[in-house]
Amino acid sequence: MTLLTRLYLYGQNNDTSVHLSIMNNTTVPLSHSHTPAIVLQALGAELENLSPEVRKAAAYVLENPNDVGVSSIREIAGDAGVKPNTFVRMARCVGFEGYDDFRAPFREEIRRGVVSFPDRARWLQSLAKGGKLAGLYADIAASAIRNIEETFAATDDKSIKKAADAIVAARRTYVLGVGVNNTNARNFTYLADMALDSLQSIPKQGSTATDDLVRANSDDALVAMTCKPYRTEVVEAVALARTQSVTIIAISDTPASPIVVGANHSFIIEADTPQFFPSSVSTIALLETLMAFVIADAEPDVIANIENFHARRHELGIYAED
Repeated sequence: MTLLTRLYLYGQNNDTSVHLSIMNNTTVPLSHSHTPAIVLQALGAELENLSPEVRKAAAYVLENPNDVGVSSIREIAGDAGVKPNTFVRMARCVGFEGYDDFRAPFREEIRRGVVSFPDRARWLQSLAKGGKLAGLYADIAASAIRNIEETFAATDDKSIKKAADAIVAARRTYVLGVGVNNTNARNFTYLADMALDSLQSIPKQGSTATDDLVRANSDDALVAMTCKPYRTEVVEAVALARTQSVTIIAISDTPASPIVVGANHSFIIEADTPQFFPSSVSTIALLETLMAFVIADAEPDVIANIENFHARRHELGIYAED
């Protein structure tokens, strides 16, 4: 069985988009849409037919696949102990036109956030070395806009109002975020504090989220947020809050998220980005919207609270006056 036949059958059996011509032993260049797993499978299948030097390059790729997406051809050739042109020959042996085409699926997987944070950071640096920052700028702008659009398309005003109702009705609302989401949680609480005195961001300094929830009960609500890779302390705090009948408002990046499953109210945000950490753009936009609904849903004296808050700040000289 030829390599192309094996690839074709592998694609058919795994419902991929592999469409290769095997007539007259013609090698048709593989598409950028192929996953790294399929490319690596093809390379492994062809290993015994390669020349010693090309086999050396292929073996390095099979053992260090993450290097493909983050290293230049000179860097990976140096690490493998072969000449750069050897990697070009290796790519052609499995149907690609050149090494850039070969590594495109690996770079796309990094861009989509499938691999680890360090590898994504190395990928960003490789773009700078390759003079491709203009493309990175365009990708980040496009992903930020797309994330917001898809996040708002996945919910509606009724769902947000129900969550806002729960916050306004709660005796106390705990707002939980750690890491980058700690800032988002604290900003949400800071804004709410202008109108309501029932919100508290956790974990408090010197405490843990589970300790902060020890007195929470069915009269309370918890707004919790985390995206892949999910933070253990957030998952554990949400699990504890469930056992205490706290109303859970979960913000995460997939319906299968451990904080979304079983939540009373849930919002799925899009966090895709060329950056090495998940994007916070859609999370912030959703929280700002939820805050607006909380203010709109609160008692009329909320306006007086906000006016008093700002008047006091002017009196204390916190704002620079014209």
